[in-house]
Amino acid sequence: MGATVYDEGATSSASWWPGAPERGLFACAFIALFAELMLIRWVPAALELVSYYSNLLLVSSFFGLGVGVLLAGRRPALFGWFPALLLVEVGLLLLAQRVTLPSTGTTEELRLAAGEWVDTRAWNYVVLVAVFAANTAVLVPIGQRLGELFGRVPVLRAYGFDLGGSLAGTTAFGIFSYTAFSPVIGMAIPLGLHAVLATGRQRLAAIPLGLATLALMGQATDPRAIWSPYYYVQIRSADGSPAPDEPPPDIRTMLDPPQFVVSVNHSFYQYHGSMDPDRYGEESAWRPGPAALERHAIPHRVRPGARTALVLGAGGGLDVEAALLHGVAQVDAVDIDPKLVSIARRWSANGVYHDPRVRVHIDDARAHLERDPRTYDCVVFGLLDSHALFSSMSNVRLDGYVYTVEGLRAGWRRVAPGGVLSVSFYVAGQQWLAVRLERLVELATGRAPLLFTEGGTLVAIVPRDAARPSIPLAAFRQVELGEAPPQVVPTDDWPFLYLRERAIPRDYLLVLISLALGVVAAVATVRPVGGRLGALEAQSFFLGAGFLLLQTKSITDCSIYFGATWLVTTAVVAGVLLMVLLANLATIKGVGRASYACLFAALVVTCAVPREWILGLPLPGRLAWAVLAVPLPIFFAGQIFSTAFRAAPRPAALFGANLLGATLGGLCEYGSMVVGSRGLSALLIALYGLSLVAARRAAARG
Repeated sequence: MGATVYDEGATSSASWWPGAPERGLFACAFIALFAELMLIRWVPAALELVSYYSNLLLVSSFFGLGVGVLLAGRRPALFGWFPALLLVEVGLLLLAQRVTLPSTGTTEELRLAAGEWVDTRAWNYVVLVAVFAANTAVLVPIGQRLGELFGRVPVLRAYGFDLGGSLAGTTAFGIFSYTAFSPVIGMAIPLGLHAVLATGRQRLAAIPLGLATLALMGQATDPRAIWSPYYYVQIRSADGSPAPDEPPPDIRTMLDPPQFVVSVNHSFYQYHGSMDPDRYGEESAWRPGPAALERHAIPHRVRPGARTALVLGAGGGLDVEAALLHGVAQVDAVDIDPKLVSIARRWSANGVYHDPRVRVHIDDARAHLERDPRTYDCVVFGLLDSHALFSSMSNVRLDGYVYTVEGLRAGWRRVAPGGVLSVSFYVAGQQWLAVRLERLVELATGRAPLLFTEGGTLVAIVPRDAARPSIPLAAFRQVELGEAPPQVVPTDDWPFLYLRERAIPRDYLLVLISLALGVVAAVATVRPVGGRLGALEAQSFFLGAGFLLLQTKSITDCSIYFGATWLVTTAVVAGVLLMVLLANLATIKGVGRASYACLFAALVVTCAVPREWILGLPLPGRLAWAVLAVPLPIFFAGQIFSTAFRAAPRPAALFGANLLGATLGGLCEYGSMVVGSRGLSALLIALYGLSLVAARRAAARG
């Protein structure tokens, strides 16, 4: 199979209608992408420990597919093992729920707003490695079938159907995830499609194994939970008891209304209730305390009489309610998560999202600041501290580009004359983080902020005028942090507020090293039919590494230009796959020639142009940049790969090496924690340089 060579030119007049191998390729690629994205979405909800490692689930998926493709043509045939291996992974997650600690903070990184700093115990490391190994194994059977089907179809035609299936799987999952996500229904889609493709005894085994997998998945997560585009959301009463099936019908008008707690990925996130003390009796169990009242009121105490306010991270609406209670006539409330706003409409006693004085914007905070030219008397950054990565292809948090010098500077530009900027954050008692936030606000505004603190929460206030009022407070106290060691301040190039310094935390390193050793072992031992991996496969390996790193960089860049939303991420991934598909089609049709010179020129242009310049463009200009400039390196790299692919004597080996290279590219993305985004640009050019060296070595050997 691996040595089969087809004449692509002979297929140009062939019917466009796919035969059975093409349909199989499309279906297997769809299964791989849909199942991979399902696991990335579901596993962190089933096991809290994995919340900050979801991008490594993607890396391990590429690893599994690559190993599977390299095993094409070997025995045993593994395709029928897909549901069994998936059942093992789900069972492992259920077992791990009983034996692991949550992913709290470490001495190197703050996570989940944890107040305690503890190193994750050794057993958790074992569980993490086991989860990623199981996730790798799940994709091996699909990869092996892909590799086998590649030998039955002209190579570029096969690659086109693989890309088409991947694009369809990505798009379908994006729509499903946003509209009606359910882990059981979602995983039933790839399992059902696998059962259709399986034959004989494989199909007989696939059906009961698939049903058992779905039953276990139903047990692993709360059936009453709500799946937002970003989080696994649960609602409980503030006293710890289970929430009722429905909130009281008069919750927005009743006296002594209940408060509810919203948790995401198993961790506390927001209170949903009311900050109006007039709605509670003196002895009410639900009456908010002085600290809660003051935290939301401080900006309005510093700037009384405000008429307009912008609240970023509006969530349960408490900051919005505080503005209304202090007489603000118009509040713009921004939150990235439509489900959290929907929950607040139903469950929050404050009822602010039903108030005509409030305009709701479902948007990324940074993107809204860049797009909206209006100014406000009060600009309030609520507790936006994120409990998730914004994409499975990046280690940047969902709020990463909000808490940078450039992000807060965008907020400062929205403060009207005489207005005030307010930034609240839960620093968990960590002095270094409090000092970092003070320095961050000062660099963004050019002024030293007023600082107020209570119970681990820090509120930084910067008035637009020179006045620095002293306000009496019962719970919060005004503080000065004094001298502190120099801080690494987050910027758009290094958007890691939660990292104490430029370093990769040790627990990440452990898993990264484990996966890297797995890649090395695969390259050394998993030999494709026909012999060892040679120079052509090395070229493909580094092209794959560059591809995934370039895709990640494209996602992070576009998230700054348009917001770190699920839609931007899905659109970029789909656009990248479409661009590679077009490059493959252009190669088939002989349109243009693949050129490393074009690739490096495009890389230099996209990497060298300052982000600040692109952000300064109007929206049509940013769109033009994203549509025309960002995809250019991907197109040229895709053409180079397709050209090498067409001439390959063993296309499955080349494809498998490409997928293993993507694993390396995903691991390299963690280097941004040390060198930042610009440093990754240099690494990206180096990876493509290595692919050029390998290509020349292959050409020299004939």
